[in-house]
Amino acid sequence: MTDAATQSRTMLDPMDLIGGESLAIPGDGITSHNPAHPERILWSGTPHLDHADQAVAAARSALPEWSRTSIEKRIDALRSFQALAKEHVESIADLICTETGKPRWDALAEAKLLSGKVDITLAEGPNSGRSRVSGFEVEVSPTRRGVCRFRPHGVMAVLGPFNFPAHLPNGHIVPALLTGNTIVFKPSDKTPAVGQMLASLYIEALDRAGAPAGVVNLVHGAATVASRLVTHPGIDGILFTGSWSVGRRILEANLDRPGRIVALEMGGNNSAIVMDDADLRQAAIECVRAAFVSTGQRCTCTRRLIIHESIAAQLVPLLQKLAGNLIIGDPLGIGGGSRNQSVFMGPLIRAEVRDAILEAQHSIAKAGGRVLLESVNPEHPSGGHYITPGIVEVDRFTLSDDLSDPGCDIEFFGPLLRICTVKSFDEAIEQANTTRYGLASAIFTKNPEAIERFLVESRAGCVNVNTGTAGASSALPFGGLGLSGNHRPAGAFSLDYTAYPVASIIEGDAEASLLPGMHFEESWLTG
Repeated sequence: MTDAATQSRTMLDPMDLIGGESLAIPGDGITSHNPAHPERILWSGTPHLDHADQAVAAARSALPEWSRTSIEKRIDALRSFQALAKEHVESIADLICTETGKPRWDALAEAKLLSGKVDITLAEGPNSGRSRVSGFEVEVSPTRRGVCRFRPHGVMAVLGPFNFPAHLPNGHIVPALLTGNTIVFKPSDKTPAVGQMLASLYIEALDRAGAPAGVVNLVHGAATVASRLVTHPGIDGILFTGSWSVGRRILEANLDRPGRIVALEMGGNNSAIVMDDADLRQAAIECVRAAFVSTGQRCTCTRRLIIHESIAAQLVPLLQKLAGNLIIGDPLGIGGGSRNQSVFMGPLIRAEVRDAILEAQHSIAKAGGRVLLESVNPEHPSGGHYITPGIVEVDRFTLSDDLSDPGCDIEFFGPLLRICTVKSFDEAIEQANTTRYGLASAIFTKNPEAIERFLVESRAGCVNVNTGTAGASSALPFGGLGLSGNHRPAGAFSLDYTAYPVASIIEGDAEASLLPGMHFEESWLTG
């Protein structure tokens, strides 16, 4: 870390941050360690369930003043946060790297996104999010005008993931604050230190801007605390990034609350197609990058690769060589210290995650999959949760959710890529769409007609051409279909789920017209 104050703010003193107060939570109910050096404990604390109630109460108490604060003052607060995020970008990157196991270059890229999100959210113009949540007026009659205003939903629960522990919750918080909501943020129990740093920067920025205490609150915890928040009667919205299984429980818990906004981003079993006219160098590099970046721990990573049979004999060996030569090691660099010798893949977040990927590979192979590049635990001297890339060939992809089917529709959240071959473009489209998920897809081809068909027929929210599935622009919407999301895309569309429209008709004249069948005597006014 760059200075002692930043260290204290982030991980040396585990605490919940509620209503402007720091509440210590000593203990070891949740423990965060360095995935590259598991013996190094970064953060340890014991969640308090009643703190979730306190955080909601603090956010609700701050809501009236914050929602009435002028847009200019709310922008000032976000600009203050932006300045702090830029000032501490290196220490934020250090902490992301240390707590997630991301290579330092990958962690720095995430850290830089925090300030960038402010610019994208505040941008104005015909394609901006602000244009879609700005009020307007229409003429209803010669004496009446119609007015549309946007109001904040209220208190938003933001539930963050471990894979982008700063960027993804930040993508909810910035737009929610701009439109006047208050926040209760629960970071992943795997990355509490990064979550605490993010919340502390917001609280510092809001304090500088003169905002009321409680606009942003932090409460740590795992499933129990998350369950309390998503069922809490004082919550008006739930902004979640994570797995389908957890997202489903959130939806089930809110069946009787149709007025509560729920925005879900839940991963994907993403496909990429490589056709017979593709640039093989481009396709190989992009597919390997997209499959194994962040050690396969991105929701947009390529999980299924569909190759035209006429080029499989050329492309598959390229994939094996590229993946087999990726540099794997300490996130800070080869030998554990040099940032000039970057690694491509660091460790997975937990040992049990690594073991699950290896077991999935074993199950797929046992069921008939052909291992072309075996994923193994390289047993790094540090004891880190390292794993090598794996590539397995299957005959077909299916909608099965059973591991006894090698082509099953299961998202393996790690560096495991399955491939199959097809005879035609029609078959490739069919195989790409053989999934209950629908987050990202990609095609590699030079054929304009195939590109146009793919852009129309691919059932996904992020559809790419001649570039991999992993990687998105914050200036575009980000979200998916099916088990990947509920049509509440984030990215440039995140403002859309942070405010709701209210319609008003305002009469400017005292005259009230009588409709047929109505009769009014002026004498009735005097009794």
